[in-house]
Amino acid sequence: MDRFAQTPEPPYFAVIFSNQHSDQLAEYEQVARRMLELATTMDGFLGVESTRDASGFGITVSYWRDEEAIAAWKSHAEHAVARLRGRTEWYKNFHLRVAKVERAYSLANAETGARKLL
Repeated sequence: MDRFAQTPEPPYFAVIFSNQHSDQLAEYEQVARRMLELATTMDGFLGVESTRDASGFGITVSYWRDEEAIAAWKSHAEHAVARLRGRTEWYKNFHLRVAKVERAYSLANAETGARKLL
């Protein structure tokens, strides 16, 4: 399975969630799987990439069509409950950043993408 999100041509948005797990992770994996399942049903969701190291530091980047789609995801009731649990139980610290993706290229089109930047 390809672990890279299959995003469209830019522009689109990336929500970058960097976090450090706490020691209290009861139900975390179950809720994280449910949030991914739920996000994939949201209008404007484009994909996700996520990784976590042995110390519990993780980064998840979700991709969205526009800021309205991000706002709808943020206001989803089930996601709001999960975010509250994250702040109070699962994370020692986190940072969330929202960025507009204006250019994107991969190994398959790196030469073309590099020429566009020159």
